[in-house]
Amino acid sequence: VHGTASGKRYLQRYTQLPDMHVFLDISINGEPPERLVLELLTRYAPRTCDNFRALCTGERGVGMCGQPLHYKGIHFHRIIPGLMVQGGDIVRDNGKGGESIYGKFFDDESFAVSHDAPGVLSMGNNGPNTNNSQFFITTVAAKYLDDRHVAFGKVIEGLPFLKVLEEHGSDSGVPVSEVVIVDCGQL
Repeated sequence: VHGTASGKRYLQRYTQLPDMHVFLDISINGEPPERLVLELLTRYAPRTCDNFRALCTGERGVGMCGQPLHYKGIHFHRIIPGLMVQGGDIVRDNGKGGESIYGKFFDDESFAVSHDAPGVLSMGNNGPNTNNSQFFITTVAAKYLDDRHVAFGKVIEGLPFLKVLEEHGSDSGVPVSEVVIVDCGQL
């Protein structure tokens, strides 16, 4: 966590909220899935965390784009070794779409959490205030992403598997294998 003004305001307002845990069961090329368990840091970004949690459970049904508001069955469409794995396009499943539980986009909430380690969970975006369902998980520290992407969680189980996922990427980001979320939910 770093000390931006917005980060300090969120720390003061949300420090009493309990963190939540979710899981992603991920299969590579149809093999039995491995699990990532993520801690959602609700005290820093409660709306962002609730969006991700609800997309893990699928509890919100179908979105405005006519697709399920659910990560189950969605591919990791971008994997860049030495940086991150990215998925969550619940509309097109190719990185060119997405939808949040709040509508097409929602605003950046807080930059209180830093991309300072492998395993940081963050929102993918197309610029300020364009968060939807797309997310990424860092495989290395990437502090240059601070104040540009809302980081809101971290991998607490499965970091070795995150390194395995990274091996299925390429310099262009196009995965060399099929990497899909076969199940997900809240713990």
